[in-house]
Amino acid sequence: MTEQNNKPDEGHSRFAFDQSHGLPIDHDRRAFRAALGRFPTGVAVVTAQGAEGQPIGITINSFSSVSLEPPLVLWSVDHQASRAADFIRAEHFVVSVMAEDQGQLARQFAGPEDKRFQDGRFHHVEWHPLGEDIPIPEGAVAVFLCRKYADYPGGDHRIIVGQVEQVISRTANALLFHDGVLRPLA
Repeated sequence: MTEQNNKPDEGHSRFAFDQSHGLPIDHDRRAFRAALGRFPTGVAVVTAQGAEGQPIGITINSFSSVSLEPPLVLWSVDHQASRAADFIRAEHFVVSVMAEDQGQLARQFAGPEDKRFQDGRFHHVEWHPLGEDIPIPEGAVAVFLCRKYADYPGGDHRIIVGQVEQVISRTANALLFHDGVLRPLA
């Protein structure tokens, strides 16, 4: 936007806002998602145990720190996700921040559930149990073992807050998600 005329720059769109409510009048879900996609985020895989003790996992980019004391992190799960109810019920979960060479793993856990698991184990994924026998994909740049602290409604998602009980990290570049594409950090 230019300061002089307060009009959007070429190639940019602008929401019209109802100032009394602060909500877009002409809300367009695709435009909203595209605008959110302009913000680069890290990519993580969240793993836990399902209701029957089976491994569950999902790719997210909604991971964020909340507090240092106590150490809290959050992420969100879409209510429509195949294992949303299991993630919401889980008392422990692990967030594994993907390394730049883990794009295939991130895509696998973002895809159909039958591509993630085979015979009750992660399909084509090297992993090991940590803490509460929660599967951890190998090669992540950071791993956060969490105990569920709280969960809250958030529109079409559920916001899950975890208290970090253990953290593992290594020096490596992280995988990013920007403009709908997985990209290396560098």
